[in-house]
Amino acid sequence: MAPQSIAKAAAELVGADNVLTGAAMAPFLDEPRGLYHLEAAAVVTPREVAGVQAIMEWANANGVSIIPQGGNTGLVGGQVPDRNSELIVSLKHLREVRALDDQAGVVTLEAGLTVAEAQAIAERHAFLFPLSLGSEGSCQIGGVLATNAGGVNVIAYGNVRDFCLGVEAVLADGRLYQGLSPLRKDNTGYSLKNLLIGSEGTLGIITAASFRLQPRPARFETALANVAGPEEAVRLLEHLSAAGGNRLTSIELIPRYAIELQLKHGLIDRDPAASASDWYVLCEFSLFGADEPGALSAALEAALAAGIVADAALASTLSHRALMWKMREAMSECQTREAASIKHDVAVPVAAIPALIDNAIAAVVDKVPGIRPFAFGHIGDGNIHFDFLKPLEMDDATFAGLEESVHEAVYEVVAALGGSVSAEHGIGQMKVALLEAVKDPVALEMMRAVKAALDPNNTLNPGKVLRG
Repeated sequence: MAPQSIAKAAAELVGADNVLTGAAMAPFLDEPRGLYHLEAAAVVTPREVAGVQAIMEWANANGVSIIPQGGNTGLVGGQVPDRNSELIVSLKHLREVRALDDQAGVVTLEAGLTVAEAQAIAERHAFLFPLSLGSEGSCQIGGVLATNAGGVNVIAYGNVRDFCLGVEAVLADGRLYQGLSPLRKDNTGYSLKNLLIGSEGTLGIITAASFRLQPRPARFETALANVAGPEEAVRLLEHLSAAGGNRLTSIELIPRYAIELQLKHGLIDRDPAASASDWYVLCEFSLFGADEPGALSAALEAALAAGIVADAALASTLSHRALMWKMREAMSECQTREAASIKHDVAVPVAAIPALIDNAIAAVVDKVPGIRPFAFGHIGDGNIHFDFLKPLEMDDATFAGLEESVHEAVYEVVAALGGSVSAEHGIGQMKVALLEAVKDPVALEMMRAVKAALDPNNTLNPGKVLRG
């Protein structure tokens, strides 16, 4: 069907004011890494769930592919076209707070609210919405559920799947799955919620969700600790977990090179570290009413005595804590400003993090002398963002031609360590072939059977996660 005909039909279903074409589509087509760019037939922005249902029912009946989109922050191309004449359905107008139960600590939110807005809603009611990630000001509830987002608090609260109680979703044929639930226990058959979460919009469009909130911490204790390397970082994780228990809510591996690049490019105005070190660990304790202050300081003093850390900067002011977290959030931006990079979002067992970093660096440097390793991330759950910046004297075209070779080297190390080639970013269109190469064949058969059952016409996000 011609793009003009698709846009006209969509306008008849949801109103012309909610259909974008031409240059107005640009913000919905340009994904963060600039790797994919195809025109869509139109962008539709329904203002109610019934509008999403109408679009899906029509598209399914007329052979038009639908791409669900949240805040367009995805990093594997799952939210943008991979073929022409697809229709993007943006959930940005679904922004209602449907319910908030102060006694149970449960909130029900529509898919177009951002994570930062969810955090603010919870805070106004003295709760914590526990998901925290660098794109929280723009990523939306529907999108983070579609990708099962993780972020920096996974060690304490889990991925978003772990505190989502239920979802509402529009299926491929326009039917509405009404799975919202305020219950923490509901053992009545298959977990359809968990089937939709992480499916990247290939099985349904999530329009609302209910979440279990957490108690709001009374205060935070934050530090940037100097460690000799990843092995000591893992030892520090073990030490802080034993000392702090569930008070340890964030722990991140930071290379010195990241701080140097951020200072170079003006992303931070001063060095947050106590002293120079090849590696650091950014760690945070969340303290509640009965907790005595100084728990993190005492734990780090013990780690210093045990030879696990060499030095540490404790955040003594809110601005110092903000600087530490600003540094963590600028990891991708400093790479973008410095040079082209080849990126990996991988996970291995926590104990294997040192081997991952050592072995992958050795393998890649052997293939590309002068390449600049840049490994950082969530050591509490084994999720390392393992990037490599272009050598100083190499041109961009030559570097781009080495991408597959670098991927192959990294993923070979990950596989040998029993890891995953996608920890929290998903599969999208970037890793479809890779998934087929590494996934258990029986698991792939099960995935294809589920897709065929729920979306027999392959209307929802075709070409993402699975070929088709």
